[in-house]
Order: sequence, then structure tokens, then C-alpha cells
Amino acid sequence: MGIKQLNATYLIHEDRILFRFNTDEAAEFRLWFTRRVSLFILGATAHLYEKQLEKSHAPETAKAIAQFEQANLQDQITQSDTSGKGEEYQGGTQYPLGADALLVMEVKCQLSQESGVDVLSLDFVLPANANLNIKLDGRMLQALCVLLNHLAVNAQWQTSPQLVVSEPEQDPIGKSATKIPLH
Repeated sequence: MGIKQLNATYLIHEDRILFRFNTDEAAEFRLWFTRRVSLFILGATAHLYEKQLEKSHAPETAKAIAQFEQANLQDQITQSDTSGKGEEYQGGTQYPLGADALLVMEVKCQLSQESGVDVLSLDFVLPANANLNIKLDGRMLQALCVLLNHLAVNAQWQTSPQLVVSEPEQDPIGKSATKIPLH
């Protein structure tokens, strides 16, 4: 069962990402990614991908290659979005985990080789000790990362919200306002 398409949408009222993917057999899987899960996937996959590149390149070169490939994929996605030629996501006709999205509670990532091809294994821990494992080749992995990164930036997940805190006014005489005891 091969993955055909990935789709993700940030839902502001849920503060979560609805992640969907379909397969060549018209099965669709729907998962909720929290901020923690999304940022973990982004960090872990970037780290593992760079480590894989370091097997055949110097660390600085590996990092540059990873950044170049991600930027290239981002440009391709942007061009397909602006040209309107992007492939429309096709919903599935079968829902092996049910039609409702399941919350991903934990993720485990591991790089491996299958038939001589590097793949990333994402192991999603779901409610009731259920488990879903998907394997992504390099191109599909990069697409997932670009998609999640785009949504995380739009959701402002990678930056702390700016809180305006005003300094207390200084009392030139040194007398303070009425003190209220806190218990």
C-alpha cells in the first residue's frame, strides 16, 4: 500500500493540524497533529535526514544540501500553487481507522533502507494503544516537512507570542500603593 497524496490543514479553533493521506488503493487516513507532535516531526526528520547525508558528505555540506533540497521543493510547491496546476487532493473511499480523525499522542521516527532506498518510518501512537506506521521516501518526506513547516509558520507555532508587559511606575517619594496580602 503506497501513499499517493498528503494533505494538511491548520484549524485555528482547534489549534491543531488535520493531517490526511490517501493511498493507491483509495484508503484515507485522518490524524490530528498537535503543536508538540508537529514540531517534533519537523525537528526529528530534519536531524535524521542531515545525519543520513553526513554518511556521504561533510556535515556542513550535508546541511547545505538539505536546505537546498527543501528550498527547491518549496519553490516547486509555490509555483504549482500560483499556476493553479497543483494536483487536487482526492479523498478516499475507505477509512481503515474510521472517518473521524484520531489524535496522534506520540511519534517515533527512524531512518532505514528498504530495497536500497532510504525511507523514514513514522510510527504514530494513537488512542487505546493503537499504532499506525507509515514509510516515506525522500521526496514524500520533504513534501511532508514543507507542508508542516508552512502550517507551523502560519500558526505562529515556532515563535512565542509577544506579550506587552509594562514596567510599574516608579514612586518618586518611595511610598508604595496599598499593599494587598496574598495567601
